Amino acid sequence: MSFELFTMKKVVVIGGGTGVFTVLTGLKNYPLHLSAIVTMADDGGSSGILREEFGILPPGDLRRALVALSSESQILADLFNYRFINGTGLKGHNFGNLFLTALERITGDFNQAVKEAGKILGIKGKVIPVTLDYTRLFARLENNFLVVGESNIDIPKHDGRLFIREVFLNPKPKANKEALEGIKEADLIIIGPGDLYTSIIPNFLVKGIKEAIQKSQAKKVYICNIMTKFGETNHFTAEDFFATIEKYLGKNVIDYFLVNIEKPKPSYLKQYKKEKAELVKYNRQLLSAWEKPKVIFARLLRKGPLLRHDPEKLGKTIITLLNC
Repeated sequence: MSFELFTMKKVVVIGGGTGVFTVLTGLKNYPLHLSAIVTMADDGGSSGILREEFGILPPGDLRRALVALSSESQILADLFNYRFINGTGLKGHNFGNLFLTALERITGDFNQAVKEAGKILGIKGKVIPVTLDYTRLFARLENNFLVVGESNIDIPKHDGRLFIREVFLNPKPKANKEALEGIKEADLIIIGPGDLYTSIIPNFLVKGIKEAIQKSQAKKVYICNIMTKFGETNHFTAEDFFATIEKYLGKNVIDYFLVNIEKPKPSYLKQYKKEKAELVKYNRQLLSAWEKPKVIFARLLRKGPLLRHDPEKLGKTIITLLNC
């Protein structure tokens, strides 16, 4: 296949966590202009501590995207991902998070700090915080209980069997202008995969982002998760994932819905059962009948016990959609 057709095509990936990392890793060796628009709702772990102590935006998800797009040596990428396991004040912190914090202090601007980190890592493309405003994620459960903070939704201290009725940001942040420009100029917008309520939907809750995606002339793809997550998507089917995306993004916005059909070894699923996670099921007959989005069934599972999307398989599938 010739890749000349794809030269200079602009692809925007929206999300957070390992999902964005996987997609960017799968696409960065193609002749594309890549941009990652990353959620700023994280308030747990190293990111949460730096957020509270230094008043900066959470750097963790940005760091993952920067590393994914890096063209520098593997040792530099490993350095950015290195987590201190001991040391007073350092234990639990990630070097890349500390590096971004230091750059923010030097430049006086978080957005500029991310750009400078990108130069140092020699990234191919852009990494863009979805907002530059301070905000916090809230979840209202089916019993009306309010969960405060992304980290408390991600790792539930409440009864994780309760379904999430809605999530919202407070205070309501406005979109980073660079994020809006990236969406407007995109040829393809990729949403997910990733934690539905803590990595993906928070982006749509930022003022102006949902509307920009709706107005964009780009093809829009949503990549369904491979596994459910306890406390967020208990027993969710592929249809449930998509319905939730439409609830926050709007109807008839997504053009393509990628669903994995590859099944892992039963022994791998046993490990996930301990975490109360399940393989996402789907109704092929029902999904095949949908006119919009067009559902793409593909073998997307990576090898090994870690049940995630394979970057190479995902990249090849996305490239075919770009030329549809």
